Amino acid sequence: MDSSIKIHLADDHQVLIDGLSNLLRTVSNFDVVGSSLDGTTVYDDVLSDEADVLILDISMPKKDGIETLKEFKEKQSPCKVIILSSYDDLKIIKEVMKLGAKGYLTKNCAGENIIEAVEAVYQGQEYFSDAIREKIFNTFKDNPKLNQNAVIENPILSPREIEIIILIALEYSGKEISEKLFISSHTVETHRKNLMKKLNIKSTIGLVKYALKNNLINP
Repeated sequence: MDSSIKIHLADDHQVLIDGLSNLLRTVSNFDVVGSSLDGTTVYDDVLSDEADVLILDISMPKKDGIETLKEFKEKQSPCKVIILSSYDDLKIIKEVMKLGAKGYLTKNCAGENIIEAVEAVYQGQEYFSDAIREKIFNTFKDNPKLNQNAVIENPILSPREIEIIILIALEYSGKEISEKLFISSHTVETHRKNLMKKLNIKSTIGLVKYALKNNLINP
């Protein structure tokens, strides 16, 4: 059991908790160690269970998922949080990402993605369901508005790196970026690798998250 992934479930519907528990327990190294029906008890419950991963509903009674995430962030909990929600609103997704959530699933796809999500966030990666990922990219494509103040004030990236990360977040290909910025495809790829290394990011969705968290793009 030492190598097991300890999972805590927080949702105000016992039926959902039971269903997810049964599904998660089909994985040999998953251990569902507890559950919470009330948002006010989640942090203490997770601490008591020594859970590695928390699957958290946004709409919890008395204390919602956003407030619970704030508590986890303030107390620097090492537990990794996956948001499970009925909502796919980009503003909510952006807020929970800023508060430290490592994954986001909608309830209508949880059964298909939850095992993959737990494995990913436990390993330090971020996980977004296909529908959420597509919504992020499509919103950027439809409304590619830059937050000029945030771009100017960014202390880490150079202006060129900011251009690259924004275009990557908008899902432009390397060739399209090279044509738009009048640089070679090789230079684009070099910038991409440098960004990954500088920001300690391993995936394109990680670059999107950075753009969101640092307000380089206004949804």
